[in-house]
Amino acid sequence: MPRAADIYQIKTMKLKFLYLLQVVALVSALTQSTRALAQTADKRWSIGLHGGAMQYKGALGNDFYSTNKAFHGFGGLSVSRYLSRHLGVSALYTQGDIGYSDDVSYFHQQISTITINFRFNFFGPDTFIRPYLLAGGGVMMFDNNAAAPGRRNDAAAPSVGAGINIKLGPDVMFNVQETFMYSTGNTRGGPDVGTNDTYLFHSAGFSFNFGKKKDQDADGVADRNDKCENTPTAAKVDSKGCPLDSDKDGIEDYLDQCPDVSGLINGCPDTDKDGIADKEDLCPNEAGTVATKGCPDADGDLVVDNKDECPNVKGILAFAGCPDTDNDGIKDSEDTCPDVVGVKEFMGCPDTDGDGIQDSKDMCPNLKGTAATQGCPDTDLDGVHDGIDNCPAIAGDPTNAGCPKVKKETLTLFKQALQGIKFESGKAKIMPVSYPILNAVAKVLDENPSYKLLIGGHTDNIGGEVLNQTLSQNRAESVGAYLIGKGISPLRVSSKGYGYSKPVDTNATFAGRTRNRRVELSVEFLAPEVKK
Repeated sequence: MPRAADIYQIKTMKLKFLYLLQVVALVSALTQSTRALAQTADKRWSIGLHGGAMQYKGALGNDFYSTNKAFHGFGGLSVSRYLSRHLGVSALYTQGDIGYSDDVSYFHQQISTITINFRFNFFGPDTFIRPYLLAGGGVMMFDNNAAAPGRRNDAAAPSVGAGINIKLGPDVMFNVQETFMYSTGNTRGGPDVGTNDTYLFHSAGFSFNFGKKKDQDADGVADRNDKCENTPTAAKVDSKGCPLDSDKDGIEDYLDQCPDVSGLINGCPDTDKDGIADKEDLCPNEAGTVATKGCPDADGDLVVDNKDECPNVKGILAFAGCPDTDNDGIKDSEDTCPDVVGVKEFMGCPDTDGDGIQDSKDMCPNLKGTAATQGCPDTDLDGVHDGIDNCPAIAGDPTNAGCPKVKKETLTLFKQALQGIKFESGKAKIMPVSYPILNAVAKVLDENPSYKLLIGGHTDNIGGEVLNQTLSQNRAESVGAYLIGKGISPLRVSSKGYGYSKPVDTNATFAGRTRNRRVELSVEFLAPEVKK
């Protein structure tokens, strides 16, 4: 039958083991939510939770690594400080049970320890597994009882051990450790028999690191390790704090518009070397211009070559890159007059006056005319253009310089008037014998409203030049006054004296001088709006 002490020891061990499992479950849950970094020079502090079993070796016997003896559980709390890459210091507090039991000897006590240990890490803080050695010392405190009388406190000198830290995440380490404590006392379980007691702690636990690193540019790399200070906040950096350049093109990713492909145009490739990044280049394999979005334009007319019907001649978009030199809306290849503004009707040749007659065939290219007069104007539409029409406002006869032909009987009347109009000698007074002819002339004017009568007075050379000039002018005006008196508009009568400057015969004979003294009548034609 097991002794009561053994039963108690086993029950205590089970309770401690269950407690340890609860602590482990709690710590595991915490590791899923924490985001701190591993303990480094920036995060120098860590807090640990530990638990495990403790074994005794002394005058009563040896429990180290015995599997047939009950283990005594303990729990602990540690606070650690990072000193350097390979060195740290920690303070560990534990509380649990210690004892020994066999068929002869038995003791059981509660124990608390406080130790300070220096820890040497074989690897740096960024490694996944970090084995270490520890050494230090402290105090061991026992609860005195009847089953185990003796000193309450012993020194732990030394406290040595080894362990392994395993990184579970960026913030939590799982710890397995073996710690050997040498006690300065030997009174556990009986009187001093000359052999100091020793203890072996088998422990496992978790440690959590905290602290705040100096990171002026907030790039996640501590200032002491940052080789690129003042990195922009948006930039992703490497372990040295320098901006990443994933494609190794010399342009950091945060400035690189194509961070995964090497290039020189804002970090993007430019296959055809035309200064336009491929992603914006409509023709990435052919050198082009910015104006044509990277496509070639040999003639510089902003029409890309693959759409330019005249790729080597500067043109316009409206004609698919072909030229229209005179800008008349007709491309040169279809323009008979490519250097002169023209119209489509004449295949690009001009019609300056817009009369429907091409300038090259228009006798009056600057005056709107008709086809009948070869482009010259013909106001009266009589077939004689205004430039040679003596009566441009009155339709006339082409054989009469564009003027209407005067009736034969009118011409006969005018011929009679040459000598039929008589004046008193040396005077401008018309003699009554002349009235029938003048009345006939008035009638002709009344019947032909387009006629304007031109009256010319002439004399012989008897008398001075001034005298004859005045006499001829007065006689011509007398005839005009007579006709006006018959109701003819003054606008339709023009009188002028010529003296003896235009003789029709010799002034050397009487007959000749008689013929030279005359009144000549002729007509010119008025525009239709002139009334009598």
